[in-house]
Amino acid sequence: MADVASSLGSEWRAWLAENVVRGVASARLVDTLVSAGVPLASAHAEIEATRAHPAVAEGLRRMRPHEDMLSLLDTRVALHRHSGRHQRMARQEHLPVPTLMERYYLAHEPVLLAGFMRDWPLMTNWRLEALSRRYGDVEVEVMTGRESRADHDVEPDACRAVMRLGEFLRRLEEGGPTNDLYLTARNFALEREELRGLLDDVRYPPGLLRASTRAGAVKLWVGPAGTRTELHHDLGTVLFGQVFGRKRFRLIPSFHTHHVYSHLEVWSQVDADRPDFTRFPSYREADVLEVIVEPGDMLLIPAGWWHWVHALDVSVSVTFQEFDVPEGNTWWKLG
Repeated sequence: MADVASSLGSEWRAWLAENVVRGVASARLVDTLVSAGVPLASAHAEIEATRAHPAVAEGLRRMRPHEDMLSLLDTRVALHRHSGRHQRMARQEHLPVPTLMERYYLAHEPVLLAGFMRDWPLMTNWRLEALSRRYGDVEVEVMTGRESRADHDVEPDACRAVMRLGEFLRRLEEGGPTNDLYLTARNFALEREELRGLLDDVRYPPGLLRASTRAGAVKLWVGPAGTRTELHHDLGTVLFGQVFGRKRFRLIPSFHTHHVYSHLEVWSQVDADRPDFTRFPSYREADVLEVIVEPGDMLLIPAGWWHWVHALDVSVSVTFQEFDVPEGNTWWKLG
């Protein structure tokens, strides 16, 4: 943002109005303004003047019916911190499925399941050389040109391209780290008849997952080192499996939604890799868990939990959203 030492410009006034309506603590706003060069007395005066502005006052009035909900979320944040689970990602190995479902799926808590897929056929059959040998001539849709479009996650259609899977995999191995080329769930690879044989390599542990013909029940992700998915949440719980390479995740609990500057329904405005605390001061309150998912690991991501993803290597991943529960999942209903 521009310097505000002399007076608040329009950009800073808009920032202040937004964060006052969002309920960011006055002390946090004062600290930000003072660090930007505003005298302490002026910072307090600007905040009070902003609160008195008719448009801001109306915004605050409209927010009052939500204050009880925000207070409930803050209570949940406090309880989570008291438990210590905000400081570490649960990691389990050889966890019985009934315990997994009770302790994590039903409790709305994430967990890293170390080596969960180690014996699944996909660990061998979905390696790059095997994919190229078996399916190299199949045409697939991929995302390209992502680096030049900041909106590629929310406006994917402009990035779609078609190429043979073998050519795509060759480019991954030879091209080096990039966020420019990615076969994502939006490319519907496993919906293609020519690639349906990949599902023969998947396993569905009873009580956890179930086979389904529902579109999107199982999704394939293939990309180079360097691919990123910005901070967002899914509408249902996801079981993420890493087949090849490694991915770094940052996760934020669903009850921190009022701290992540949500927009466009499921996306955050914050860059979780380099958060701008001046522009998004409430993000300082968000508890962030970080974990690296290794080949064979699975990560349970509860519905509504915010997550940011970065591939550390050329990567093949699979995700599941059809659990062995009524309706296949518990879905977040927007609007």
